[in-house]
Amino acid sequence: MSESTVDAEDLRRRVADFLAGHDPGSTDRLEFLRARFDAGLAWVNFPEGLGGLGAPRELQSIVEAEFAAAGAPDNNPRRNGIGLGMAAPTILAFGTEEQKKRFLRPLWTGEEVWCQLFSEPGAGSDLAALGTRAVPDGDEWVVNGQKVWTSTAHTADWAILVTRTDPDVPKHRGMTYFLCDMSRPGIEVRPLRQITGEAEFNEVFLSDVRIPDAHRLGEVGEGWKVATFTLNNERVAIGGNAMPREGGMLGKVLATWREHPELRTPELRERLLRLWAEQEAFRLAGVRLRQQLAVGSPGPEGSGMKLAFARLSQALSGLELELLGEQGLRYDDWTLRRPETVEFLGREAGYRYLRAKGNSIEGGTSEILRNVISERVLGLPAEPRVDKDIAWKDLPR
Repeated sequence: MSESTVDAEDLRRRVADFLAGHDPGSTDRLEFLRARFDAGLAWVNFPEGLGGLGAPRELQSIVEAEFAAAGAPDNNPRRNGIGLGMAAPTILAFGTEEQKKRFLRPLWTGEEVWCQLFSEPGAGSDLAALGTRAVPDGDEWVVNGQKVWTSTAHTADWAILVTRTDPDVPKHRGMTYFLCDMSRPGIEVRPLRQITGEAEFNEVFLSDVRIPDAHRLGEVGEGWKVATFTLNNERVAIGGNAMPREGGMLGKVLATWREHPELRTPELRERLLRLWAEQEAFRLAGVRLRQQLAVGSPGPEGSGMKLAFARLSQALSGLELELLGEQGLRYDDWTLRRPETVEFLGREAGYRYLRAKGNSIEGGTSEILRNVISERVLGLPAEPRVDKDIAWKDLPR
């Protein structure tokens, strides 16, 4: 691909021209989003015809700022975070031209919401040990198995799905990746009630689900390669989001500190200052990570951001609860809700404290991420793996 000639001023001109022909105040929201995608102003770093202009990734912020200033509708990214942060880059990297044209546009506009069918009851931290089987049958695959901890499966139209297609080879070599229509017969979604009282997670059962081979992503047996690419994007999506200084959870804690001087003690002040410094270092590391992403795909470094995000989120929410005392334990909605998005910062301190416990599990447990960082970033010796050359079917379970 030749180097893009699109620069910041060109993008501002393109957005202005687009807005001149699509008034945000009078144009139907979905029509506006579809037209924005077709104009290459969705993901500017994606190829032309697929929502982009082949421009540098760092120019995306300019486009977003111009549309926000004009009061234009967005594509509700929180509702389709898995699709935008994980499925889209994976489809772009491994999909056929037909798959890219079929899936990327409705994914970006939010017409089709995605979920992730990866973890299983016996294969959470060790994803490569998964046992959901996909067996070929003509030009289709028949899938049977169970997935767990599937965020927003109850609202999803499509899923990224990893399966076992060859049990006779070592576990990393016998996996295949699919795009799964969640309306297919044989798919059952059941809620998993969390410590917060709601059920944003689910378990998903697949019974003789038929998936066309045309919805296979990547080659047969290369599912681990594709899944690793997805997971690298997931960890960046969770831990590498841009935030302002004193934003996120830190902003909530600082507001409580400033509003309640009677709660302050020297010990709590010392802890808050230490966490403020750590959050600022985390924020600046995120800026550097996004600069690296502008010239390449996410690598294992994103695991460090996700690990730091989880630890800071839990430490800050714990400090907020201590500041509030018994008032912080109040939590006004314990009903079994099925949310479409996670209103993490828009809820009470008690909810934030409980929900933050999941940050060190979702997107890869903190223990696994420490292994990823030590081995793939720092180059330390790998942990002994006695199952490396054993066929999946012969592994003890």
